[in-house]
Amino acid sequence: MSFIWPLIRISAMLVAVPLFSLRAVPARVRLILSLAITLVIIPVLPSYPMVEMFSYQGFLVAVAQVMIGLTSGFILQLVFSALLFAGQGVALSMGLGFAAMVDPQNGQQVPVIAQFYVMTSTLIFLSLDGHLLLIQMLLDSFTSLPIGIDGITKTDIWTILTWSSRMFAGGLLLTMPIIVSLLLVNISLGVATRAAPQLNIFSVGFPVTLMLGMLLVWLTLPDVLDQFTSSLTETYELVGKVLKL
Repeated sequence: MSFIWPLIRISAMLVAVPLFSLRAVPARVRLILSLAITLVIIPVLPSYPMVEMFSYQGFLVAVAQVMIGLTSGFILQLVFSALLFAGQGVALSMGLGFAAMVDPQNGQQVPVIAQFYVMTSTLIFLSLDGHLLLIQMLLDSFTSLPIGIDGITKTDIWTILTWSSRMFAGGLLLTMPIIVSLLLVNISLGVATRAAPQLNIFSVGFPVTLMLGMLLVWLTLPDVLDQFTSSLTETYELVGKVLKL
């Protein structure tokens, strides 16, 4: 029974963390990975009091472990959600809001531009070994937050909520140059339509906004990825603060 509590914390993290929480990843794979990580780390875990699993105290301990694991993965999900939000704004501005595909992360239809941002950022996340760093931080949390009824506090929850507003504001700022540029183009097309009502604005304006949008996405992609890397660094700092590392 000594491996149950570490297993709950690690399993909860894998349920919420990006990449491992994909619907395409079977639950059996996450379970096997959780078991493998737990069996590897058990010899180096600090000792903790034995708690009867099927008891009131055992229920409180289980809830605390689930909250720690879910919170660690949820904070990282916010970064990818901010990119998804930014991509949706770009797609709607350039007229590609109707071109959608299924996001493997949540199973919802999202614009292709947003999915492009998410896929690119996922590759950056893997190249930086972000998933390994999160697993390492979660393992270190067994020392800073020993297994017990103490876990995520109300102050930590408010800190995450406050920080999440900054992330979505950052997602909007990522694509603000593209959105403003396309807005100016649409205003120019509106003026042209007013001056020449016989002009078929849809047949002229849609290719212009589409090609300009593609060009701006290509030009601003390095800056978007740099901003994503910076946001990822802030995210790990927040995870470390929540996990008392």
